[in-house]
Amino acid sequence: MIFKLAATALTLAAGAGGLALLPSAALAAPAAPPSAPGRVLGAPAFNAGGTYRLFQSNGADPQVNVTQDGSGRLFGTASVGGAVGTIEQGAVEGASISFTIGWSDGARGRYVGSLGSDRRLTGITFDLTHPSSQATWFTDRTF
Repeated sequence: MIFKLAATALTLAAGAGGLALLPSAALAAPAAPPSAPGRVLGAPAFNAGGTYRLFQSNGADPQVNVTQDGSGRLFGTASVGGAVGTIEQGAVEGASISFTIGWSDGARGRYVGSLGSDRRLTGITFDLTHPSSQATWFTDRTF
């Protein structure tokens, strides 16, 4: 049973321990997470920096050259065939990795994955313009 006392901004809550008077904010829903640009990342569990290949199930195996800063943000370049790309946005948060590569032909590929117990990255990728165009990917390098 909860009654809100508007004049004092307190809430009367009945529970197993009896009645308690709590600030109204104590029963409010948790605050929404900050928006993406100002969002604070969770501590990265690994450093994704370096040069390595993403082996994709569709046969397009881009090579990436990645730099990771102390907060887990990713920067870098990629190449596959004659196309070159830039990591537009990306981050390592905990054991998860995500990044978008903007390719020279106008395509934009989104990569989402995680670090497995074998210390290799695996995940899925899809074309942001044509999301039904998907592939799985993995690295043979360990992190």
